[in-house]
Amino acid sequence: MRTRLLSLVLALGAALTVLGAGPAQAAGYRYWSFWQSSGDTWTYATEGPATARPEDGAVNGFRFSVSQDSADSAQPRRAPDFKVICAGTPAKADTKRIALVIDSGTPADAPSGETPPALRAACAQVPKDATSAEALASVAKPLRYNSEALLCAISGYPKSDCGEQVAAPNPKSSASPKPSAGGGDGGGPSVGVIAGIAAVAALGTAAVWQSRRRRSPGPR
Repeated sequence: MRTRLLSLVLALGAALTVLGAGPAQAAGYRYWSFWQSSGDTWTYATEGPATARPEDGAVNGFRFSVSQDSADSAQPRRAPDFKVICAGTPAKADTKRIALVIDSGTPADAPSGETPPALRAACAQVPKDATSAEALASVAKPLRYNSEALLCAISGYPKSDCGEQVAAPNPKSSASPKPSAGGGDGGGPSVGVIAGIAAVAALGTAAVWQSRRRRSPGPR
């Protein structure tokens, strides 16, 4: 019987642990994402800037942020408007003009101790066979790459990080807690947690009662 009671106590502890555990934060990465556009919307690039060769009149965007993958990556916060960005750069023979939007992101995405530079746009006039990386280098040096050719820094930002893994923000963490049915502030355990604890506790109480009943003398 002691073994059965010990098993119930362990089960109760396990239930409290499971029921009280919150959702784990997903891992994200802090990096420069690469975007392309030939119209008025941004599209996440399917290749890197070192191999992409945009046509004259294209717009390339670069955004520094923390994201889990391309599906939730933050876009540049300026519209891809070639006519506005390259308005002061006349066309020249044997060259092409690539509009660039360079968005260093928000302070929340910045590495510790660094402040993101202001968003900027520039018009790169480069040879017709130039890559996006070459167009970027012509207006935003110095660039920094790692050994896998990942773009790590634009205009020296950030100073040292390169695709670092960080804890991605919990999308529910900023939501206000819902008040409980009793009018409380909602900061206590949920109804489901309380019900689970009560069920396990009731099971333990029933086992103790049954044990005492078996030890008590029967009717004579």
